[in-house]
Amino acid sequence: MTRHDALLVDLDGTVYAGPDAIPGAVEALEAAREGGATVSYVTNNASRTPGAVAGHLADLGLAVTEDDVVTSAQAGAAVLADQLDAGATVLVLGTDALADEITAVGLTPVRAYDDGPVAVVQGHSPDTGWRQLAEAALALADGATWVACNIDPTLPSERGLLPGNGSMVAALRHASRREPQVAGKPAAPLLRQAMERVGASSPLVVGDRLDTDIAGGHAIEAESLLVLTGVSTAADVLAAPAEQRPTYVAAGLAALTDLDAVRVGTDDGWRATVHDDGSLELGAPADAGDGAEDRAAALRALCAAHWAAVGDTATASTVTGADEAAGRMISALGLDAAR
Repeated sequence: MTRHDALLVDLDGTVYAGPDAIPGAVEALEAAREGGATVSYVTNNASRTPGAVAGHLADLGLAVTEDDVVTSAQAGAAVLADQLDAGATVLVLGTDALADEITAVGLTPVRAYDDGPVAVVQGHSPDTGWRQLAEAALALADGATWVACNIDPTLPSERGLLPGNGSMVAALRHASRREPQVAGKPAAPLLRQAMERVGASSPLVVGDRLDTDIAGGHAIEAESLLVLTGVSTAADVLAAPAEQRPTYVAAGLAALTDLDAVRVGTDDGWRATVHDDGSLELGAPADAGDGAEDRAAALRALCAAHWAAVGDTATASTVTGADEAAGRMISALGLDAAR
């Protein structure tokens, strides 16, 4: 942690899934904070206020205040405030928490096209339906500025993956034939805002999604830690393009105690060989196990070899085992099908 002056930590799929903490996450984050790390919670979910998010985190056992939380609703409001005149009307497609952030930056939130909005801001809300999308579509057709708080296609929950804000953005994109400005990860505004709030210059971006958290780290030229507790799978990581490749890969947040041990390319005893046809062969160490930490170690070995072979290209590969333990590990990682 001495290389980083702040942790910019994702929430859904990283700290919690639905209302419940991911095992070990609270303990790891508290240990990091007590060790002197500045911890900032940075979420693409625009549906709740920072205070509500902080309350949830406190209920889970984290020492946190409202100022430790940065949401994509805040980032979306800031992006619009930089482009619009004070008091300008903004059609809010999202929760009241998003509307409050629009008010906080000196703009006027409205809910209908007939109120004359000059901009549309879109964030996740479980209540968004056709009527709300229709109002936004009319505003976009009239030339309104469009900012999406995030474009995550899915939202992790304790029941599995649910439609995220990006799925609703896709509906408006299709209807309007326009592209929104994006405030949340993987775009830089949200992470930049989090950095500025804590005065960080060399943060570590932590999350569970390659296409948002890790790509966001690349957008601000920061190192990143991917935890295998949420959306992105081993197959996703192995086939990631350069702009979505994490610096570190770990089973969970406990890795914060020793980042060097989970850097991609660290020798964990697992061996990965690239054959002439591009396929990969995994070999297990003598003391190989099949737990979450072992799976992360095997994946790091595969990634180091594969990424070095393919360069910046996003390319999948067939993976085979050099021994019985490696074969079991390939199955545990979900890499046993031809890819």
